[in-house]
Amino acid sequence: MKEVADWQWKNLETEGWKNQKKDWTNGAMYAGMMAWSQLANDDIYYKKLLQVGEDNRWTTGKYRYFADDYCVGQLYAKLYRVYKRPEFIADLKNLGDSIVKLPHLEPLEWKNAIYTREWAWCDALFMGPPALAFLTEATGDPKYLDKAAELWWKSTEYLFDQEEKLYYRDSRYFNKKEKNGAKVFWGRGNGWVIGGLVRVLSVLPKNHPDYKRFANLFIEMSDRLAGLQQPDGAWHASLLDPQSYPSKETSGTGLICYAMAWGVNNGLISHKKYEPVISRAWGALSTAVHPDGKLGFVQPQGAAPDKVGYEDTDVFGVGAFLLAGSEVFRLNLMNEKNTVISEIYNLSSVNKEQTVRIGWNQIKRKIKVGDPKQLIARDAATGEIVPLKINYERKKPVTLQIVADVTAGSSRFFEVSTK
Repeated sequence: MKEVADWQWKNLETEGWKNQKKDWTNGAMYAGMMAWSQLANDDIYYKKLLQVGEDNRWTTGKYRYFADDYCVGQLYAKLYRVYKRPEFIADLKNLGDSIVKLPHLEPLEWKNAIYTREWAWCDALFMGPPALAFLTEATGDPKYLDKAAELWWKSTEYLFDQEEKLYYRDSRYFNKKEKNGAKVFWGRGNGWVIGGLVRVLSVLPKNHPDYKRFANLFIEMSDRLAGLQQPDGAWHASLLDPQSYPSKETSGTGLICYAMAWGVNNGLISHKKYEPVISRAWGALSTAVHPDGKLGFVQPQGAAPDKVGYEDTDVFGVGAFLLAGSEVFRLNLMNEKNTVISEIYNLSSVNKEQTVRIGWNQIKRKIKVGDPKQLIARDAATGEIVPLKINYERKKPVTLQIVADVTAGSSRFFEVSTK
C-alpha cells in the first residue's frame, strides 16, 4: 500500500494532475488515500490531503447537483472529523442543505443531462451518497443521510436488475448485449455500487429504518459477485462476458474486494465463505503493482467494459486499491491465531502518546502462555517490536500495557503473541 500511495503522489507531483483536483477521478483516489493515511502513522499523507482541500478552497465542482462534482466532499467531511475546522465542510453543508430540499421527481432516463441533477448512473452511488452520509457523520444532522438513503433507492429501483442482482450503468444499457449474448453489466460500475454501499453502511445506524434493506442488498450483491470472480482472482471489465475481456481489471476488483472485506470485518458476511474470495482478489491486485509502485490493469475512464493492460493506470484505481488494502489488512489481523490484536485510534488533530491496556483474561483466552515474560508485542503494520509492561496485583498479572505515539487521525495496531 505504501509503495502504491507513494508512487501515485510522486507521479502527480512530477507529471502533473490529469484532471482538476475537484474531479471525481481524484475524489475516488482521496477515498483510498484517507484510508491509507489512517493506517500510515505518518502525517505527510494528511498534509498532502489538507493541501488538496486548501487548493480547492474547500469547495465542490462546477455543477452543484452532479454527484461526480461533489465526490470530493467525502474528503472534506472525513478531514473535518480529524481537524474540526468548520471551513472544511461549509460549502458541502450548503450543498447538502440544497439537495435535501429538492423534490427529485424527474425520471432517470439518460437524456436532458439528467446526470447533473439525479443519480441516474450507477457510478453515482459511490460519488454522491457517501458524501451526504459523511456530512451527517460530521455534523450529527441525520437529514443528509436520510436523503442519501431516499435517493439510493430511487436509483436502485431504476438501475438494479432483479434477475441478475446487478446494476446497469444507465438506461442506455438496458437492451444492449455482449458478444456472448449476455446483458451488459460493467465490472467497475458494480464495484462503484458495492463500494458506495459499504461507505453508507459504515455510518448508517443499525436502528435506521433503511439499515436492514441496505444490509440485505449488500449481502445479495456480495453473493452474486462472489460467483462471478474469475480464476485469476479478479472481476473482469464485463461481469457476464469475461472471455471478451480476458485481462484482470483492478479498479472494479479493488472496489469489490474492499466491500467484501469490510463486510467480513463488520459481521455482515461470513469469514469462512468470503475470505478465500477476498484473498484471491487481493492476490490479483497486488500482482498488478509494478516494481516501482505503479498500479497496472486499471481500465481507462469510460462507461462500459473495455480492454485493459499492464501499463494502464489511473488515480481512481489507486483509490480502490488502497481502500481494499485497508480492509484486507484488518481482516488478516483479526483472524490470526494465538495472537491478541489491539487497535488505538487518535481522532484528534495533534499527535499523541496513547496507552493500550489489554486485560490478562483476554490474553489467556487467545494465547497459551504461562509466564508473562514469554509475551512479545509488535507493531502489526511494520513488524517492529515495541516495549510492553505487565501490571500486577498481588503478584498476579492483571493487564498488559503498551505506550505508543500515534499520529493525528491515525490508527495503530499491535500484535501480542509469544516469543
